Amino acid sequence: MAQTNNHRRRRKLKAEINVVPYIDVMLVLLIIFMVTAPLLNLGVDIDLPEANAKALVTDTDPVLVSIGADGSLYLTLGEQGREKIDSAMLVNKVSAFVRQNPKVPVVVGADAALNYGTVIRVMGELQSAGVPKVSLMSQPIAVKKK
Repeated sequence: MAQTNNHRRRRKLKAEINVVPYIDVMLVLLIIFMVTAPLLNLGVDIDLPEANAKALVTDTDPVLVSIGADGSLYLTLGEQGREKIDSAMLVNKVSAFVRQNPKVPVVVGADAALNYGTVIRVMGELQSAGVPKVSLMSQPIAVKKK
């Protein structure tokens, strides 16, 4: 009889893995990644001098600011010709033109050998002139013939 009482008192061991803590940890990690993912986009979106980007289609002629390899600035407003200009006059002329034509696109084209800081400085000057959006111009990649 002693053996039967011992046998009745023993519980069977469960050999299951409890996955609830694992799921809790995964959900916490998912929330952390969802919160931090939008903060990772801190860079400046630019197009390289050569790209497979599609051409910008607009109803009006864009304001074109060209920057030469030596840092010289050139401005093309609408159908007017290209003129060499300094940075102070660039801000004044673009500001006046954008006030009259608020939807006109402003495009910056720079020589590939130009210092990156010069392009950023010009883009900052354009934004201080009241231009809400500045696009970068690139040339298409040449297709190699076989």
